Amino acid sequence: MRAIVMHKTGGPEVLTLEEVPTPVPGPGQVLVRTEAVGVTYYETAMRSGLFPMSRPLPSVFGFEAAGVVAEVGEGVDDAGADGGLTGRRVAIMNATGGGTYAEYVTAAADALVPVPDSLTAADAVAVAVQGALAMTLLRTAGLTGTETVLAEVAGGGVGGYLTQLARPMGAARVLATGGSPAKRGLARELGADDVFDHTDPGWTERLREAGGPVDVVFESLGGVSAGRVLDAMTPGTGRMLLYGLLGGPPAVSPMDLLQRGLTLVGCGGPEPWLSRVLAARAEVLDLAARGGLRPQVDSVLPLADAAEAHRRIEARAAVGKVVLVP
Repeated sequence: MRAIVMHKTGGPEVLTLEEVPTPVPGPGQVLVRTEAVGVTYYETAMRSGLFPMSRPLPSVFGFEAAGVVAEVGEGVDDAGADGGLTGRRVAIMNATGGGTYAEYVTAAADALVPVPDSLTAADAVAVAVQGALAMTLLRTAGLTGTETVLAEVAGGGVGGYLTQLARPMGAARVLATGGSPAKRGLARELGADDVFDHTDPGWTERLREAGGPVDVVFESLGGVSAGRVLDAMTPGTGRMLLYGLLGGPPAVSPMDLLQRGLTLVGCGGPEPWLSRVLAARAEVLDLAARGGLRPQVDSVLPLADAAEAHRRIEARAAVGKVVLVP
């Protein structure tokens, strides 16, 4: 089969298209023929060496995909009354298994999530993980129905889904940021009441003037921006949910929080956070299939163009999910 193999960390050019053996599903696994492969910012950070790789090199790269179950391994029930798993459309998030930038990938059978017939594979891979993360973040925030929330980077996947879901899940007012006119326009389309340009060094001052006080911040920019947002938050009850580090570690100290009576919640890591996100995938896919959530797809590229997909994300040009098609 064809796959994108990474032999070393570096620029996008280290992602090379190669012929490799088709994987064989082990006990408790299935073999999925991929129809759409999701590309994420965190994969570009791993490829560059900024974040540590989760498995030894060389290896097939990638973590998200949607496709069709082609084969099942030992111990997987494939004789159910509804026809079993073979031939089913599914979405996967391979946290520890083989890479998804390939024509076939193995995955744990108990980690699959069904894809509704009305969703394309590209829409499914765009919604499954990032939409589930947004839903989990909103549930963790515990919105009261009267609060103002800020969704950063609303032109990206998670930020866009936060913007769409915030009001139905208890926000009274939704603010957002975007790094380009196109991304800010999309944020307004998705339901933001006001949108700020987070590439402007003074954007947090404008947030305080026009948008504050903010009760809940969904923080993905990190860096110095995270520290500056604190002054726009509601003293005593404001809470920041940290789930991304686009600008590096957040410049927030315990004293910053103590002086304002704010709460910082770290949203990430393995258990139980990962299980909560994975459990929400079926719900967001169903919501998207019923028209209650708009999939955010930026572009669909051939698998061979994986390096170009990484360049597009690193240039901050993508408005939504970049998808590869084997």
